[in-house]
Amino acid sequence: MRIGTARPSEDDLQSVPHHFLGHLELTETWSAGTFARHAEVILQELLAATGIAVLVGGSGLYIDALLKGLDPLPVSDPRLRDELRSRLQREGSEGLAADLRRIDPATWERIDRKNPHRLIRALEICLLTGRPLSTQRTAPRDREDLKIVRLSMDMPRASLYTRIDERVDRMVADGLVEEASGLLPHREHNALRTVGYRELFQHFDGQCTLSEAIALIKQHTRNYAKRQLTWSRRDSSWKHVIPDPQQVIAHVEREV
Repeated sequence: MRIGTARPSEDDLQSVPHHFLGHLELTETWSAGTFARHAEVILQELLAATGIAVLVGGSGLYIDALLKGLDPLPVSDPRLRDELRSRLQREGSEGLAADLRRIDPATWERIDRKNPHRLIRALEICLLTGRPLSTQRTAPRDREDLKIVRLSMDMPRASLYTRIDERVDRMVADGLVEEASGLLPHREHNALRTVGYRELFQHFDGQCTLSEAIALIKQHTRNYAKRQLTWSRRDSSWKHVIPDPQQVIAHVEREV
C-alpha cells in the first residue's frame, strides 16, 4: 500500500526516523486508543532523547487521543459490528445514518456520515450502552506533562486543491492502479475502505471509467482536506502557518 498511502520515499525514511508507517498487517485494525497507547511509548523515548517529538497526522481524532485522551467508551462487539456491516452492504450508509439521526441527532449532525467506519462505531456505542454517544462525550483538556505546539499547514484553497490534483496524478503515474488491482482480493478490510482504493475498486467493478475513478479520488481527497481544516479551525490552539520550513521552525522556537 505504499503508493495509495503516499508513504514517504526511502530517502526520507532513512534521513529522518519515522514511526508507525507500514508496521501493521493488512488485516489488522488500530483504533485511536490503540494508537495512543503505542505512540505514548515512542513519545516518551523521543522526549528522553531529544526533548522534542513531532507528531504529524491527518486524523484529528488520533492526535487528540494522544494529546487529550479519550472518553471511556465500550469496546467493539463483534456480533453487532458484523450485523451493522451487513446492513451497510445491503442498504448503504443512508440507512445507518437515518438510524443514528433518530437515536442521536447531535452525533448525526457532527459526524462524517460518508465515513462508514465512523458511522458504524457511533451506532455501535449507542446500541451497546443504550445512550446517545453525544451524552457520553466530555471535553477533555490537553495533558499537562507536555508543551504542545499545534501547527496547521495553510495555503490558499485553490493552491491546495491544485497540489492535491497533481499529487493524485503522480500516484497514478507511479502505479496506483496496478497496486489497487493487486489488493482487490482484500477489499473488505478496513485499510482498503479508503480514498484512492475505494474508487478504483468501483472502476474494477465496472461502475465507472478509470478517468472517472481518478476524478473521484481527487474530489474525495479535496473533501478530506477540507474536513482536516475544519477540525483544526474549531480549536483556537491550532496556529495556521504557511508551509515554509524556515517559518515553521521559527514559529516553534518562539513557542517553546
